[in-house]
Amino acid sequence: MSSSRKRVIGIIGGIGAGKSAAAAAFAKRGGQIVNADGLGHRVLELPEVKQALIDRWGDRILKPDERINRRVVAGIVFGNEEERRALEQIVFPPIRRMAVAEIADAENDPEVRFVVLDAAVLLEAGWKDFCDRIVYLDAPDATRFARLQARSGWTADDLRTRESAQWSEDEKRKCSDAIVRNDGTHERLQEQIDQLVSQWSL
Repeated sequence: MSSSRKRVIGIIGGIGAGKSAAAAAFAKRGGQIVNADGLGHRVLELPEVKQALIDRWGDRILKPDERINRRVVAGIVFGNEEERRALEQIVFPPIRRMAVAEIADAENDPEVRFVVLDAAVLLEAGWKDFCDRIVYLDAPDATRFARLQARSGWTADDLRTRESAQWSEDEKRKCSDAIVRNDGTHERLQEQIDQLVSQWSL
């Protein structure tokens, strides 16, 4: 449980379930979003992280502009537990430090009512201790796959491989304080989020 005055709401769920949409719905009611995926992008720009990744996998992970090629790294680590864990050991600590700093900044901002931690691997990374409440975003498999196909051109194998690196949906549900169904309109999603904002007195 977070000890901060402003509560931290963690958002988890299956890939493509709409975690960012839910975070945005919370933001409309005064929440400040801390986006772990965005922090993950920034972490790859840190010299020490970049060098650690090169030491592990060589120059093949670099783009022509010398930045880390995330697609190449993903191809190496997803489906290979040893390599995935190596990546996590390199990037999770600095992402955590950045998240702590952003949560602290939000705590000091009088315009912020609460904090929303949007983190796909919140549980896997051990960041549950940041959160006062955890919301699980649920959506049918077909809906999630359609979103991922349209957004990123994913195949069914891509989805299965990525999901194998995360906790199961049942495990995530058990760790959640609320389940939000995201298979309808944005208005319906906002209604469900508003119910939680009211129920939790955010």
